[in-house]
Amino acid sequence: MKSNEIEIDFDNSIGPLLGKTVKILDFFVQEYFNRATLDLTKEQMVVLKKLSFEDGLNQNELAFLTLRNKSSLTRLLSKMETKKYIKREQDSIDKRIKRVFITEKGKEIFQKSRPAIKNIITRIEQNISEEEKQEMIKTLKKIQSNFSSETEPI
Repeated sequence: MKSNEIEIDFDNSIGPLLGKTVKILDFFVQEYFNRATLDLTKEQMVVLKKLSFEDGLNQNELAFLTLRNKSSLTRLLSKMETKKYIKREQDSIDKRIKRVFITEKGKEIFQKSRPAIKNIITRIEQNISEEEKQEMIKTLKKIQSNFSSETEPI
């Protein structure tokens, strides 16, 4: 290594380990959904979960809550609308705003996904004590807080 290069221990840093863990998790979530013969992605499940608890969110609110930009959310919602999991309607007061509603089919697929989600959570948490779980949750919330308090990258 050159003397002016910054040394980084990628193998023992939180960021790369979190990234790899998320990719592994994404793979297994899709595998569980496929095995359960669910025509659903993790991203679609997240939207259905949000709408299950707060139906009729506008697209901007949904983008914020799902940590997606507006254009990628629009593409996702279009696919979900094609599958008849959601429907979009113009706001009755402000015609520029579209509200998103979960359909009966969307509610049904979300309910069918719950056993798979439960299995995934069980798999994630196996061999982890309650104390380790609580400490990890606390640490992950700190990491999230480190980024939510800043408006621009370091």
